[in-house]
Amino acid sequence: MNGTPAAAAPPPVWEDLVTAALLGTNRRTPAGVPPGRDAPAALLDAAAAETVRRRAGLRPGRAAPRPEPAPEDPRPELPAAAARRLALLLADRPGTGGGGRRGTAPDLMELLPQWLATANARGFAAPAEALPALLDAARGRTDLRPAALQFAGPRALWLARLNPDWRFALRATPGSGASLPGPEETDRIDRLWQEGLFAERVALLAAIRAREPDAARELLTATWPTERAEDRLMFLDSLRTGLGPRDEPFLEEALADRSHNVRATAAELLSALPGSALAARMAVRAGACVAVDHTRTTPTLVVEAPHECDAGMERDGVVSKAPSGRGERSWWFGQLVEAAPLASWPARLGGRTPAEIVALPVADDWQSELHAAWCRAAVRQRDADWSRALLGVPSAPEAGGPGAVSLAERAKLLGTLPTDERAEWVAGFIAAHGLSEAFQLLGVCAVPWAAPLGRAVVDALNIARDAGSYPWSFSGVMGLAERCLDPAEAGRLDGLLAVPDEPEDASPGAGGYWAEAFQRLGTTLRLRAVMAEEFGPAPVSPVHVGPAPISPV
Repeated sequence: MNGTPAAAAPPPVWEDLVTAALLGTNRRTPAGVPPGRDAPAALLDAAAAETVRRRAGLRPGRAAPRPEPAPEDPRPELPAAAARRLALLLADRPGTGGGGRRGTAPDLMELLPQWLATANARGFAAPAEALPALLDAARGRTDLRPAALQFAGPRALWLARLNPDWRFALRATPGSGASLPGPEETDRIDRLWQEGLFAERVALLAAIRAREPDAARELLTATWPTERAEDRLMFLDSLRTGLGPRDEPFLEEALADRSHNVRATAAELLSALPGSALAARMAVRAGACVAVDHTRTTPTLVVEAPHECDAGMERDGVVSKAPSGRGERSWWFGQLVEAAPLASWPARLGGRTPAEIVALPVADDWQSELHAAWCRAAVRQRDADWSRALLGVPSAPEAGGPGAVSLAERAKLLGTLPTDERAEWVAGFIAAHGLSEAFQLLGVCAVPWAAPLGRAVVDALNIARDAGSYPWSFSGVMGLAERCLDPAEAGRLDGLLAVPDEPEDASPGAGGYWAEAFQRLGTTLRLRAVMAEEFGPAPVSPVHVGPAPISPV
């Protein structure tokens, strides 16, 4: 000892404190913290002191520039009642999960897509105070994003630049909110097409194609040889909008593209043009494979599938390699018939109508292959006459014509028919076959459902109740009914609210569950009627939807 005072223990560094906290003071104590029973308290005291030290040692950062003001939204404001309704819809959370019993309260979150569709149809602007909740809802549900971002408008993009959680809005909007150039802004169009990001170029091409199909094709032609294969495929897909005979020369050139997917897409687009040279070539090939045999008791279609897939067929989009488990000849045959113009068949098959052709027997088990290919052709060429023939009458056994090999194909065929006829066919299907297979078919019907279709659905639900099953066996159809039934049908449900006497073979308690389900359906329909009134008196035209219907309220 030389009398010199001992040096104070150095303060523990932050990393030592964190390590000691993770391992426990029994196993490790940082410098300056004595071991023992008081070590945990001493560790916390040292951490508190070190926190103050670390904060005091920070230099203040430079003030960030004040963000630009949010852009103005020129659209009219929502009526006050509709704005309050939006707040309620956004505040709702999904209720029960996993179980089949939902109670009688409407599912407000499932009404939000309908509410947004109506607000967008009316052209209203989103209230500024609702934008954060609206963006949060769209963040959690990708199906909401297109309608939510359209309703939110430019202010949503302004907010998205300030909050990383909402970056999806910037990705979903080409140019991060910059408006696409108008038809007269040729310099901006050229610059964006030459220098823009891929998403911006796709959006630009789609916008021009919608208003000037020829100008969009010429824009694409100018840079086509230098585009990447995956980009060429996406750009080519935009030509589906406004597809017409003037696109044929460009698509014929695309048949020689080095990318197989590009060639296949070009061939598909050309086959959708019944007057194209490719369609004529396919008509000759397919016609050589099908003939009417008059030597039998009943005129019968006979099929002779191609024996090879030559270079010309491959150039025209026929895929030579069959999928696993599929015969090559039937695979080639189906592609030829699918791509041949349907208008060529009556002349080749004795002047018969589509219905008469479909009714002919087909020899040697080729019927399923032939009719399935005609189904695909009818959908591709949007031919309602052939779709009617292939669908058949809805009351037929297994509900459809021989070509409708699946519910998905029936739904696609229905999509080519006028909306009223589509609803009438599905109503007949439900009346004859019930609801067990109706979900996909209901999904292609315009909403709100036409009165005959709505009555058929309610009657079928009532029959299912009387049969003694549980309502959650039809939860999908019931959910569609809540969103798609005309609110005027609510009164018809009042007679279904009483709990019926249960037959001996009924599921226990099913009557009470059905009463709840019908009460919830009626309440939801009345709520939708109120929601429509809250937007004001302007009429809303019916909205046609695809497999996942979104209806105006």
